[in-house]
Amino acid sequence: MTQAWLNRIGTAVPAHDIHTEFVDFALSALPDRHQAALFDRMASLADIEHRYSFLAPGPKPRDRFLDAEGFYERGAFPTTAARMARFQPEALVLALQAIAALDLGDGCAGITHLVVASCTGFSAPGLDFQIMQAAGLPEHVERTIVGFMGCFAAVNALKLARHVVRSEPAARVLVVNLELCSLHLQESFDEIPKMLSFLLFADGASAALVSADPTGIALDRFHAAIIPRSAELITWHIRDSGFQMHLSGQVPGRIRRWLPANRATLLGARQPEDLPLWAVHAGGRSILDAIQQTLDLAPEALRFSRGVLRDFGNMSSATLMFVLARILDDPDACGDGIAMAFGPGLSVETFTFRRP
Repeated sequence: MTQAWLNRIGTAVPAHDIHTEFVDFALSALPDRHQAALFDRMASLADIEHRYSFLAPGPKPRDRFLDAEGFYERGAFPTTAARMARFQPEALVLALQAIAALDLGDGCAGITHLVVASCTGFSAPGLDFQIMQAAGLPEHVERTIVGFMGCFAAVNALKLARHVVRSEPAARVLVVNLELCSLHLQESFDEIPKMLSFLLFADGASAALVSADPTGIALDRFHAAIIPRSAELITWHIRDSGFQMHLSGQVPGRIRRWLPANRATLLGARQPEDLPLWAVHAGGRSILDAIQQTLDLAPEALRFSRGVLRDFGNMSSATLMFVLARILDDPDACGDGIAMAFGPGLSVETFTFRRP
């Protein structure tokens, strides 16, 4: 059977670092000083220093507008229609930046399949069609959208690319993950848990080439699982005022309880110390802590994931690709590894890989 390889990854984020500005905006909006103090403390513990958005931060004081163009005005947050009107052009710009970072050159003409994963915007003809035309891909390229799967969609997109290459060894699959999470900020200033979830999310895009060329990362066994009685812990619904996410604070604890009994299923006969490379979706500091402590990983095991969380926040499906990109960029990162992502369900998607 043909071996599929993740040859290279290009990444892109918008120009505007909005993390500090969002914290300021939230602190000014919270109704009392006790809630503001709690939010400020949680923000300081999040291990996030930068998050990026296509919206430029507005001037101080931010007691009315969060951003410079007034897209988010207190008391008048935009409708879903207004948010989707922004998704189409902004998503294409960011996706093309990630594709450009791949430096395919004339290689775009040789792309046979395009897989696009996103959960933050939809249209038809969709982002796949826009990318095909704007990036100069052949009109006969086979296009697939992986939609509304949340943070673990990167694994499903790579899984699909692997299946294609294993069945068509000459295939060259372009995989794009694009998320504009900042499009779905909700005006929930009286609900600390929701405000804390918005503290995590940011915009980002990745583009990857998967083929049978034996360079980069070899994609091996994929595995999907569901954590029982957890479907309500992560939800993502389309409402009149954007897409509304619920991210329960119980998620890290549920992962801690589930991992020990399922460790052998995920790792096989190997022990954690047999895997020098860990690519875990940087969903938040508490989730990374739960995995590191439960599996008794070495202090540096999740360095790639923690670095992405620190520098970019949680970009939903694009996040895991940023982690894998750091592994590819590190000449000392070699050997066997495992990738892991969590999302609505509570779904656990993993795959093993090796970097020669």
